[in-house]
Amino acid sequence: MPQTCIAVIGGSGIYDIDGLEGADWVSVDSPWGVPSDQFLTGMLNGVKMVFLPRHGRGHVYSPSTVPYRANIDALKRLGVTDVISVSACGSFREKMAPGDFVIVDQFIDRTFAREKSFFSAGFVAHVSVAHPTCPRLGEACETAARETGITVHRGGTYLAMEGPQFSTLAESKMYRESWGCDVIGMTNMPEAKLAREAELCYASVAMITDYDSWHPDHGEVDVTQIIATLMGNADNARTMVSRLPDLLGPERAPCPHGCDRALEYAILTAPEARDPALAAKLDAVARRVLCPREDA
Repeated sequence: MPQTCIAVIGGSGIYDIDGLEGADWVSVDSPWGVPSDQFLTGMLNGVKMVFLPRHGRGHVYSPSTVPYRANIDALKRLGVTDVISVSACGSFREKMAPGDFVIVDQFIDRTFAREKSFFSAGFVAHVSVAHPTCPRLGEACETAARETGITVHRGGTYLAMEGPQFSTLAESKMYRESWGCDVIGMTNMPEAKLAREAELCYASVAMITDYDSWHPDHGEVDVTQIIATLMGNADNARTMVSRLPDLLGPERAPCPHGCDRALEYAILTAPEARDPALAAKLDAVARRVLCPREDA
């Protein structure tokens, strides 16, 4: 049976994970560019783990410049099966307070300056992102968070904005009141879409740092307060992650929701019409459908 390999993509304030056996930072070459950083690999409770600091150690990438395609492609090359995104977010809901975690299950993508797909002219594919996160992974994250003592909310819509500036008051009110969003962040898109194209299960854990600018008692976003809350969230996130191997186990059964088979009927370009250069770049992302015998 295939083995589980859990990747954690850490957001602001999370630049490593604790307790890895045989921990080693490794470089991965990708045809999609240079990833955000090296990858921290190791074993945790008998399960292979991979960690990537999304913004790079030292926080060198802005949300718009994170090399999302290179990151996801490299995780696929490392044998990752499950991706846990951990990121700082603002809240649009009173009940979702700073310090709480939200297990996101929907997105509204308002980003506009990022490459959002591995596929393009010469090799066309359309995957479904109707349900962009994996419920199985989300359940594991919720359980791990509750065992850690974190206040966690299951389900929520994440507004992905381009940034790097925070929202205007008018935008914040629109996202909250008219669009029904629950949290706001800058990094889960196109990450979640690319993970689906790469047939990786993906879960998003939003760590709330503030109430954005809509809240009448909190006013505009205060970066100093965000950083203070962020540090506490980071400690909780590392503890949460440490519980995931026991919950997911070392043996990887097929995803009951089909995340690992997202490309099954998605590729539309006929084999003889495919751009060979693009097909070569897809050797990791689409290996299962391009080389089924080799991937068996």
